[in-house]
Amino acid sequence: MEVETSTSVPAAAVTNTGKNLSGVAWTGGSLVGSLNPVNHGFRTADGKGGYIINNTHKRYKRTRRDADGNVIDENDIQDDDIPGNVVVQFRDREGETVGEAMDVPTSAGTDELGTLIRSLLNEDDEDHSTNKAHIPYAFFAKIERITKTTNPSTGEPVVKTHTDEIDITDFNSLKAFLKEYYKQISTEQTLELTYQPLALFKVRPVTRCTDTLPGHTEAILHVSYSPDGKHLASGGGDATVRFWDVNTSTPRHTCKGHKDHVLSTSWSPDGKRFASGDKRGFLILWEPTKGESSGSIKAHSKWITGMAWDPMHRNNGKCERLVTSSKDGLAKIWNVRTKRCEATLAGHTDSIESVKWGGEGLIYTASRDRTIKVWNAEEGDGKGRVGLLVRTLVGHGHRVNTLAVSCDYICRTGPFDHYGKIADLEVRDRDSDEWREAAYKAAVAKYNAFKGSGEHERLISGSDDFTLMLWHPTENKRPIKRLTGHQQAVNHLAFSPDSRFFASASFDKKIKLWNGRSGDFVTTMTGHVGAVYQVAWSSDARFLVSASKDSTAKLWEVPSGRKAKETLPGHADEVYALDWSPNGASVATGSKDRTIKIWKH
Repeated sequence: MEVETSTSVPAAAVTNTGKNLSGVAWTGGSLVGSLNPVNHGFRTADGKGGYIINNTHKRYKRTRRDADGNVIDENDIQDDDIPGNVVVQFRDREGETVGEAMDVPTSAGTDELGTLIRSLLNEDDEDHSTNKAHIPYAFFAKIERITKTTNPSTGEPVVKTHTDEIDITDFNSLKAFLKEYYKQISTEQTLELTYQPLALFKVRPVTRCTDTLPGHTEAILHVSYSPDGKHLASGGGDATVRFWDVNTSTPRHTCKGHKDHVLSTSWSPDGKRFASGDKRGFLILWEPTKGESSGSIKAHSKWITGMAWDPMHRNNGKCERLVTSSKDGLAKIWNVRTKRCEATLAGHTDSIESVKWGGEGLIYTASRDRTIKVWNAEEGDGKGRVGLLVRTLVGHGHRVNTLAVSCDYICRTGPFDHYGKIADLEVRDRDSDEWREAAYKAAVAKYNAFKGSGEHERLISGSDDFTLMLWHPTENKRPIKRLTGHQQAVNHLAFSPDSRFFASASFDKKIKLWNGRSGDFVTTMTGHVGAVYQVAWSSDARFLVSASKDSTAKLWEVPSGRKAKETLPGHADEVYALDWSPNGASVATGSKDRTIKIWKH
């Protein structure tokens, strides 16, 4: 049964209108002008004989019947079942309310919600001296899900309730979102929406090759920009590591020391060190500004498959700890200053294919033995010793090839902003205590801003079983969701810098885009005619670039880009590696044709 309350009445009849938020331009309905809190609906802008518009609340009961009195299936929800308005309360990432609860038409989409938020935050839409008027927002709603399982020991039913955060940006309107989650949300209650600015800047899409960098004599397997985006490093089959000047696209240093293929590389979060691992199990530390080695370590008995640095927000700005993984089935935590192994992570029964160092003091390893293991990386706070196995994540039916953590981008870029700078830092000597202290504080502030209130660290894994699994590895050993759709092995995964999305690359020639919180499928990006080896995000999370066996890279717009926005041809053979600079200025691709290409707008 439905009951309609409140109809259009002259605005002059309304008194005590409360706070008025003027200047709101509504594009999706009949509102043009000003907005008032919940008890007063919407008012036209002229102030003369105006009306309360769209102030219609449809209330309905969960049990609905047709004209003959038959109960209508709860799943058969029609557009007319969703009310015309819903009461919305906005909150920021810290959980603080913004403004008063207000009636919002359910026809509103994220553009209209963004207009409301800018008004509530007193952002001047007419001030074109800043980017604020153009900042897009994402909006999230929390829903409760109830799962029913059976206790395997007793056979008794087990009911569990957990909360999911849904990105409503994926829906074209509040009505579409409410229709989808009809069972979990009551429109008779206030709908709390958490808002998040997507970026304070915009990265321009890369469209053309500006430079080709020759020098390597074998296939290039890795390219990576420094955390501040000012330096580029590469490594490959010729056993060399090379550093390049980003501004002039010329070589700075050619570093020799490895005796076999360079299979893994990584920059320290402060940009002062660069690590490389080879096919013989050797780990070499480099000083990028000098092109000199600071030490070589026989780290493993077989080749090194991955490495990751201790995030700067957890290391007091020292950046001295590194974890390596190997074909020998072990991962090891190293102190790069003393060249000593602090802990050996033993437990896998086959090769470790990927390793990640998360933002909450945990290390994740993925193996051919079909498991992912979670290890303690820190002492104190009752965590136990470094290297202690915390839990094992089981679920994949074949080897696990790749991992991605929701905070990867934040941990990678450390204290640096999207301009490659550290806020409020005047000291330029990176070896000074003042620089390290300021950089550490900036890294902590940056991570805390990213994490927000109650944000779970999320892990995504990709496997030869063609599936992905989404986990809350700090909390639970059970997957949040199993994601299917790829038709061949999953090669690579990457979370967007804001963690709203993650992308998966596969041998099936496709890239798939997924919701970063719920794991829901978003879209499939098609266009490559060969296996997709790697993907990389722009720092504003609006674009994605991919590298393929078909000798091309492609640029995609997120989240709408089912077809490539740009194809980046030029390589003469397979493109194995790519990276997008953290400052957004350029993309680097490395190929089997032994060249690096630089792409810019």
